[in-house]
Amino acid sequence: MSHKAGFVTIVGKPNAGKSTLMNALLGYDLSIVNSKAQTTRHRIKGILNGDDYQVVFSDTPGIIKPVYRLHERMMGAVNEAFTDADLILYITEIADLNIEELVKEKIVQSNVPLFVIINKVDLADQEKVEEVRKHWQEILNPLEIFPVSALHGFYTDVLLNGILGKLPEGPPFFEKDDSMSDRDMRFFAAEIIREKILSYYQKEIPYSVEVKITGYKESPEIDVISATIFVTRESQKGILLGKDGAAIKKLGTEARRKLETVLQKKVYLELTVKVIDNWRDDEQALRNFGYGE
Repeated sequence: MSHKAGFVTIVGKPNAGKSTLMNALLGYDLSIVNSKAQTTRHRIKGILNGDDYQVVFSDTPGIIKPVYRLHERMMGAVNEAFTDADLILYITEIADLNIEELVKEKIVQSNVPLFVIINKVDLADQEKVEEVRKHWQEILNPLEIFPVSALHGFYTDVLLNGILGKLPEGPPFFEKDDSMSDRDMRFFAAEIIREKILSYYQKEIPYSVEVKITGYKESPEIDVISATIFVTRESQKGILLGKDGAAIKKLGTEARRKLETVLQKKVYLELTVKVIDNWRDDEQALRNFGYGE
């Protein structure tokens, strides 16, 4: 029996459901989901194994013009994902007919086979879907266009079959064990905490925050996790903590609940907040936070 294996890179606006689509295709929640820009900062690989295939999905940061060194690192992750890709999925929602010029340019210049995914089709009738399909055929001229609802799992099986049909033959890139990703649980614990920050804080706070796991002790009954939330100014620290620590307590409770759901065990979570001035442009801080050169 022949075996297929390949890298599939997913790009699109956060509100189009990029991370939701990857989670739907994998069958489990891997990437954090939020409609705010720059939700994804790292390249996150999700591994899907079958008897005769392995698909390595890449959820990437958004394609942007860098303002900080952090953004340069994020774009480095994007470039790496495009270089590896055997197939690119560009996801857009049914109500959005626009594509950023930077994104279009990146897709066209890559010369990688392209699928366009029209998400949230449960919100439109068939006539609208056909209208949007024709639009994207003219704009991007993809190999195929797939209408789906990632949130509800509509037609994602059809999309997966289409993906498998375009993958090259080859051995798996990763061992076919129980691994969901090339990232470890410390990484995902930090991402879960950051997901809650994106949900509960507004304005500049989510974009000024980085989370680092400083301690992770596992046991059969309970995992004990210590995390530090870094911000760029003292005023942001005050907002994160809230009056009498109420805000950070709520954040910790919600993050702990999500971690317990993922880990299927009790979690003790300790959060602290520290200030590093302008960490987004600090080379040492970026390396410490896992952003490579």
